[in-house]
Parts: sequence; C-alpha cells; structure tokens
Amino acid sequence: MTAVIPPRKGGRLGTTTVARLGTDAATAWRIADLFTEIFGPAETAAAVVEAPDGSWITELYLRGAADRDAVRDVVTRAAGHAAARALTFEALAEKDWVAASLAGLQPVAAGRFVVHGRHDRAHIGVNRIGIEIEAALAFGTGHHGTTRGCLLGLDRIVRSRRPRRILDVGTGSGVLAVAAARACRRRVLASDIDLRAVAAARANADANGVGALVEVFRAGGLDDRRFRLRAPYDLVLANILLHPLKRLAAPVARLTARRGRVILSGLLPAHANAAIAAYRTQGLRLERRIALDGWLTLVLTR
Repeated sequence: MTAVIPPRKGGRLGTTTVARLGTDAATAWRIADLFTEIFGPAETAAAVVEAPDGSWITELYLRGAADRDAVRDVVTRAAGHAAARALTFEALAEKDWVAASLAGLQPVAAGRFVVHGRHDRAHIGVNRIGIEIEAALAFGTGHHGTTRGCLLGLDRIVRSRRPRRILDVGTGSGVLAVAAARACRRRVLASDIDLRAVAAARANADANGVGALVEVFRAGGLDDRRFRLRAPYDLVLANILLHPLKRLAAPVARLTARRGRVILSGLLPAHANAAIAAYRTQGLRLERRIALDGWLTLVLTR
C-alpha cells in the first residue's frame, strides 16, 4: 500500500531530492504528517509505503536542493535522533515525482467502501460504495489507518440503522462526509478550520454526486450556531488528534442524540484511555475499538 500526502499547489518540474527512512507504520505516518505540516506545501510531498516484508518506508520529496539539516530536524522531532541519523538522501532525475506518486495510489477497501482515484473509477464493483477522492485536491485519501478505521466503523453502523442527522468535524478531504452521504442518502454537515480543505471537500462531494447533501463550511471548534441548528446528531465523525478531541468532548456530547454514535480517530493506542475517559464523563460509552496500522479508532454510544 502507498499513500501520498500531496503538495497543496502544483510545482514545476526540475531536480527533486527524496529522503527515505525504514520504520514502523505509526512512525512513518507521524514523520510524513509533520513534514507536510512544516515545509512549504507548494514544493513538497510525502509518501508512506508498505514494503513486501511488512516494514514501512517514509519518503519525503522536496523540489530542488534539500536542506538536509531541516529535514533531519523534522524527523528528530517526530521519531528521535536515531531515526534522523538513519535517513538517506537521493537526488532524482527531472520528473514530476509528485504526479507519479499520485498515479500509483491503489483503491483502498474498508467494508463496503472503496476509496479510489479517477483512474480506477471503472473498476469498482457494483456491490461496493465507491468514494472518488483525488489526492491532488485532498488532505486524506483513505489510505491512512485512521480514515480506514472510521470507514469500517461507519460501514458497520449503517448496516443496522441509517443515521438521519450526520456531522463530520475536521472533514479534510471530505472522504467521511461523502461516504456517509452516499451510504445513508442523508444530509451531512461538515466543517474544517482550513479553507483549502473546505474547498477540497466541496469539490469531492460534487465529484461523487452528493454535493446537494454535503454542506461544508469553515469553523474551528463547535461554537458556530449552524452546528446547533441541525442538532441532535445521530452520528458524529471526528478524525483529528487526541488533544482537540478531548477539548471537543463536552460540545460533541451536547450535540449527539440519545443513542447516537460518535466515531473518533487520529489516536495512537496509547491515547485510548485518555480519549475514552474524556467522553465517558460526558455520557458516552465505548462500543468498539478498531486498530489499523498502529492507529486506533473508537466507536462510542451516548
């Protein structure tokens, strides 16, 4: 499996430097996430590759000559000094390596859902729910263990009962909002703090034929009155990180309907107890854990 975190704007062809590191899945994703957060998005990309022997490789791409010390600093912060020392650097021939990486993305199955690019549109089975996400426009392609965990949790929920009111907090590419809208044929309210993510989520909803069902807007937190106007929600999705998830525990609980479900992800296994405790005090109990690629997804019930 290969997953790419692409640059947010296109770059010119030219010399590219790639830094590589073999490690475990969770560390590989942590490095890739921090790298794309810190470096200028127009000139960088990151890939996480699963090797045939089950190990994982992080590849960090930079246009032009790389500031190797800066790259090592990122890896040190994400994975420690030993990982930074193990980095290898290679100058690549002139080629659009970002585009080549995106073209190599394979469809990802999670229950009935299959997340795929435009180039695989014709290969999705009729008994599957295809979610078309173009990585070049997205902040989530379905390859990450957190996204797949959320999709598996969603698939199990909608098999027994279709939620009527759905909220996706921190929607990113919109993959979860699109999946919920397609599976339930219900309206979904989605938010993100990043305007580029809002635009990407809207584009992906339109591409999947659910633009009329998915409403996306910019918001940090859950204070905006638009959240309250649609409440209470039968399903809340939040694939973020531990600290914002803990801060959102009380407002999420207030917006969740009785017997409603909450799917949380962006969590390492070590974060599970803290997340569960924060939501338990708000009246939400743990229903299911989903562990994938060193990441954890929690399904809670109010």
